[in-house]
Amino acid sequence: MASAMADSGAAGVGNSKTGYNRFLLLVAGLGGLLYGVDVGIIAGALPYLEATSRLNAGQLSIVVAAVLLGSVISTLFAGLLADWMGRKPLMIWSGVLFVLSIPVIALAHGYGPLVLGRLLQGVSAGLIGVVVPLYLAECLSASSRGKGTGIFQWLLTLGIVSAALVGIYFSIRVDEVAKLGDPERLFAFKDSAWRSIFWVSLPPGILFVIGSSLVAESPRWLFRRGKKEAALAALLRSRSDEQANSELREMEETSAAEKAKTSTGERVKESLLRRKYVIPFVLACVILACNQTTGINSIIGYNTNILLQSGLSDVQAHWGYVIFTMMNFLMTIGGVMLVDRKGRKFLLSLGSAGIIVSLIWTGILFRRTEKLRVDSRDSVQAMVGPDQKLTLRYEAQTADALLAGSGEAGKAIAGRPTSLSIIYSYGDFRAATKVARSDDMAAKPIEITRESTVPANKVVAFFSNPFGNLDAARTAPLRIDNALITPVPGARNGWLVALTLYLFVAFYAVGPGVCVWLALSELMPTRIRSNGMSIALLINQGFSTGIAAVFLPTVGKFGYGTMFFAFAACTVVYFLTAALFLPETKGKTLEEIEAHFEDAKA
Repeated sequence: MASAMADSGAAGVGNSKTGYNRFLLLVAGLGGLLYGVDVGIIAGALPYLEATSRLNAGQLSIVVAAVLLGSVISTLFAGLLADWMGRKPLMIWSGVLFVLSIPVIALAHGYGPLVLGRLLQGVSAGLIGVVVPLYLAECLSASSRGKGTGIFQWLLTLGIVSAALVGIYFSIRVDEVAKLGDPERLFAFKDSAWRSIFWVSLPPGILFVIGSSLVAESPRWLFRRGKKEAALAALLRSRSDEQANSELREMEETSAAEKAKTSTGERVKESLLRRKYVIPFVLACVILACNQTTGINSIIGYNTNILLQSGLSDVQAHWGYVIFTMMNFLMTIGGVMLVDRKGRKFLLSLGSAGIIVSLIWTGILFRRTEKLRVDSRDSVQAMVGPDQKLTLRYEAQTADALLAGSGEAGKAIAGRPTSLSIIYSYGDFRAATKVARSDDMAAKPIEITRESTVPANKVVAFFSNPFGNLDAARTAPLRIDNALITPVPGARNGWLVALTLYLFVAFYAVGPGVCVWLALSELMPTRIRSNGMSIALLINQGFSTGIAAVFLPTVGKFGYGTMFFAFAACTVVYFLTAALFLPETKGKTLEEIEAHFEDAKA
């Protein structure tokens, strides 16, 4: 009888710990969901914001980019804040900032509140990107750490899918209202649509704040603050007595070893420059940088445009993007299931190898048509008015007229659907137009103006071109650097490109998508983890910003094929790093991973 009661009690304790671990994963997953919403929500809202606001192109660009600026700022200080106030309070505050950002944006009636709200979203995303993987790494057991961090990435992709589906829903509704032929009603609905898109993202933020307030603080943060009993209590919420005591002993042994070195005269500094910290820190930075040079953010952000230029219609391209985001979401589930079975090294090697093949295939498909492109720069330059502006409706007749002035190369593609990309500049400030297709009858005319190209002030000018002469650009003539006309292939080619991109995102989701957050949180020792993660993630965002800055100009001048080949070449570095230099961390405690790098440098 007593034995049965003991077994029942043990089962009850086990069930409570399983329930808590699931709740912890749910809370962390909501953090990933918010991160994904931050990335994807603007894509669906932007067309309606652009149609109903009085913001110019430069102001709209800043509204879009404000998230990145806020994220960079908060990432820089996230590690320091996590060490100062603790992981749990910082998670709560990151959620509060996200919740506050929604009404600021959705109720905005001017440029200032929109930028402020987007900055708050960016600050929230930067904090979440550091503190949630950090918290998971320090709270989960070695056997479930990969799965836990994978769930963060899985729900991050769900956030992107959700944003895409919300965008599609309002796109269909707007189309229905447009068919009624009432301009005032259509304007009012578009204004309501972009605000509603932001309101939809509020409930997950509230749930994240509530959930973060109910989980325990990181046991390793508590231990380093000298709160040994609190650390043990935190461990016991998710582990058995034996597991909790074992991990606590490992923390004590690691701490004792450091104290012993100090007592023998060896100086121990909390510095990233110590020899035993260099290898894991550099590995984490290289992996995060390579993660961006796969082109993942640009391929997500410009997916619809890519599919349009590959030969799909507007509706096909938008649905193609929805399928793309859903593939990312579904394949991330596979990565979550495999990461603690096959290991990080295997999945990163497999994923990066698959990415290389799919990117090369995509590049070849684009190169087949882009090698036929024609530069009609002189003809377009002749269309520039005395006010140094250009308004051009690109349709079949316009395309044929431009191609007629381009010699034999132009005649070879005349009469076919084509796309036009114009790269232009006012002084030192260069830009590229959105790609226009000659068979898109509903497209707006291409409009190039000084106001939409030259920054309004020196602060914005510094971020656009730190070395540009703003005063000279305000009076410089409009110069057409390139006006590239490219034949648009058929829908068959478009769906082949879509297939290669689905393979790309499938391999990304199974490998880098899940493992990059683990590499960020697992590789670096406990003493530098928070600050090291901040610096590594800042490098990651720096590469992301750089790629975003060169993507459109590069595509405009050299074509998508060149861009995809460049991404493939960069991913080769990713594969070699994962296959040759990355140690396997599957099933190891954080202290064991730290000991591996200490032994490697001994």
